[in-house]
Amino acid sequence: MAKHDELPVYKASYDLLLEIFRFTKEFKREYKYTVGESLKKEMLEMITYLYRANSKHDKQETLQLAREKIEVIRLFVRMMKDLHQISLKRFVQVNKQIENVSRQLTGWQKSKKELTV
Repeated sequence: MAKHDELPVYKASYDLLLEIFRFTKEFKREYKYTVGESLKKEMLEMITYLYRANSKHDKQETLQLAREKIEVIRLFVRMMKDLHQISLKRFVQVNKQIENVSRQLTGWQKSKKELTV
């Protein structure tokens, strides 16, 4: 079993976490301490699920929780674009990162599901 920090999905998620910390600093005050903090919290919880999934024998439930978190993150990022807290260019960049993580989570979940069937 690979260490959690060697997993490609962990590396991609960590890069996304850093990007979220960077752009939430630029939010207007009314969003920085509400949506900004929630975004960081959701992302940290998602990464925690990756660690837990990697250390469990039955990963399905934990991977599903991680997938739900990435969708909440996607929603928050889209909302911040619509509220003009992040530029369209940055939104596209971050959304690519989110999609990358989401695809990897889906692939990991499918590969584990096939092993249990």
